[in-house]
Amino acid sequence: MENLEEPMEETLSELKKYKGKTFVIKYGGSIMKNKKAEDAFIKDIKYLRKVGINIVIVHGGGPEISKWLDISGIETSFVNGLRVTDEKVIEIVEMVLSGKINKRLSLKFNLNGVNAVGLSGVDNKLIEAEKKYVYKNSEKIDIGYVGNVTNINSEFIEALLKNNQVPVISPIGCDVEGNIYNINADYAAAFVSSALDAEKLIILTDVEGVYKNINDPQSIIHRMNIDDINYYIKEQIIKGGMIPKIECCASAIKNGTKNVHLIDGRNNHCLINDILNYSGTIISYGSGIKCQKAI
Repeated sequence: MENLEEPMEETLSELKKYKGKTFVIKYGGSIMKNKKAEDAFIKDIKYLRKVGINIVIVHGGGPEISKWLDISGIETSFVNGLRVTDEKVIEIVEMVLSGKINKRLSLKFNLNGVNAVGLSGVDNKLIEAEKKYVYKNSEKIDIGYVGNVTNINSEFIEALLKNNQVPVISPIGCDVEGNIYNINADYAAAFVSSALDAEKLIILTDVEGVYKNINDPQSIIHRMNIDDINYYIKEQIIKGGMIPKIECCASAIKNGTKNVHLIDGRNNHCLINDILNYSGTIISYGSGIKCQKAI
């Protein structure tokens, strides 16, 4: 189905079993550079809405943020994979995520017949947050305006869904004092998914899934359960930047999400293909398949 231009009626019929269910989709910044895949992604959302599936999108924007920081002559660094975000950086982050990417995406959806509303996490206290600290070798490190999610305004999102809207959410949070925080988009999507008791959390990545052996593209782990995750991390099958991504997937499962899918967002019509063919890696509460340590 990689060359699919229009889902056929039997394809739409297969999708109808999810009518009335909610899918939360994390749309990564690294995928946005592929215009052909993005156009296909928007079509997929249109078809999912056609069969009555509720859609919520949480987007990232790391590469675009880095681009505008460079243009602005602002240097930044990372600690444990998180961008150190001072006052100058948070202004760029909010501008790019909420003002540029969010509005561009919501506009494209609406131009293609999808009723979408672009939102920042600060709108109607959609994403409430508190300051996040990181620890490195037992040292507490202040990384600026980076936040942990403390609450999701699920009633607001559900009201939009009932009115046949697709919320497109920028992962910016705020606290009770009005401080603005940069939220990791994977974590924001996981919290939104849990708050809505979503049927699926779908994370679009720039890899095909989780591999037993990163050098072997045929070694994808197609299914795992949350009990497998510690095993895979201990055996260094899951490592590096994939660890926090998988841990937030596990958190979503533990807090109400039925299934989490990690799929390759670079492929045309990746959403339709994933739902019908179970591509990528699926994480659920049970039915995981153990694998041996990669040689």
